[in-house]
Amino acid sequence: MKKIDLAFIVDDDEIYVYGLKRLVAIHDLCKNLLVFNNGEEAIKYLKPIMANADQLPDIILLDINMPIMDGWDFLNEFIKIEANLSKKITIYMITSSINNEDIEKAKTYSEVSNYFVKPVTLDTLKQMFTITT
Repeated sequence: MKKIDLAFIVDDDEIYVYGLKRLVAIHDLCKNLLVFNNGEEAIKYLKPIMANADQLPDIILLDINMPIMDGWDFLNEFIKIEANLSKKITIYMITSSINNEDIEKAKTYSEVSNYFVKPVTLDTLKQMFTITT
């Protein structure tokens, strides 16, 4: 098992993000963690570094409901650039939405590895942040 080098949190909930960052740090789950308040910020960060695998995240923890560019819009933009990425990025949708329509919609995106309702447990986080080689 290998530790994640870089993860993105794409979420505008400051309290949740703070707690998530603390859990990740306390349990040493990841070397670097970048936070984006909406999907647009994350996409703008990804586009210029697409060819540099060392700068790309291993995983993205993506919320659905955010201002400017929500999780669905992020996924649609991500799909457009995915073929140009120099490594595979695992996306987990982590949201407060328990709406069945959202859960089913997430399943239509092959880019979404799993859907979790906030808050996620420490065990779930540990699984997300572990690369088995």
